[in-house]
Amino acid sequence: MKLTALVDNSRLANRTDLTVERGLSLHMETMGQSILFDTGSSQAFCDNAKLLDISIEGVDAVVISHRHHDHCNGTAHFIVRNSKAQVYFKQCEDNEYCFKAFGFESNVGIEKSLFSKMSSRLTLVNGITEIRPNIFIVTDIKQRFAQPKGNKYLFTHSKHGYKPDRFDHELMLVVKEEDGLIVFTGCAHSGVLNMVETAIGLFPNTRIKAVVGGFHLVGLPLFNSIGGTKAEIKQLAHTLLEYPIDKLYTGHCTGMKAYGILKEVLGERLDHLPTGRSVVI
Repeated sequence: MKLTALVDNSRLANRTDLTVERGLSLHMETMGQSILFDTGSSQAFCDNAKLLDISIEGVDAVVISHRHHDHCNGTAHFIVRNSKAQVYFKQCEDNEYCFKAFGFESNVGIEKSLFSKMSSRLTLVNGITEIRPNIFIVTDIKQRFAQPKGNKYLFTHSKHGYKPDRFDHELMLVVKEEDGLIVFTGCAHSGVLNMVETAIGLFPNTRIKAVVGGFHLVGLPLFNSIGGTKAEIKQLAHTLLEYPIDKLYTGHCTGMKAYGILKEVLGERLDHLPTGRSVVI
């Protein structure tokens, strides 16, 4: 697999021509397929793709990890530029999504008009779904471990009022290549350990070549704080070491403070994936 970060919170130091935003969009070329995982919050991923010589028009399928704007609102720009690819979301209740902390509130959910704009291109999934040979959307994520502490600021809003977001709108993507799995987490609001556990349960005795995406270890994003304590993040890293994972590529909502703590434990098994970086897995 060739994997490229089209948009992330940061970028390669030598690629000042690329746009960054607080969002995520990853492109992969694998087994003859061109797959997009998340679309950021604007057309930035499209603009960056052109500069990185990646064809948005040639993308075969789009998978959206969850219904927060920084992972899916860019889809409005995708469907204008690409006339063929289906866009996959997890099936769930129709809610508003918001961030609330210390009296401040912000809508962080998908632009609702997007669903009507892309009705003919939209596929809602529930359960494990093989969208292409050996490319699986997984919606039932195990809950052996606690969810990230930073989730406490995230809520759903419906006619029934505000409730803590349980992330029933989140999915994960698993690509099964001949020599192992690549697991895509989006923001891992369900917990990166739970996602790894789920992948291992579905594909036992299979090497995990890489886990890719955000781990949602930020607390308050504007202050780059960590969710939970330094000791808890170190314990997460030690637990990850117990799994048969070759590499972890992360950025976005992991946060650079938490990344530094993870790096102390995981060393070369952990790497940063800023906008513009390509890796072969």
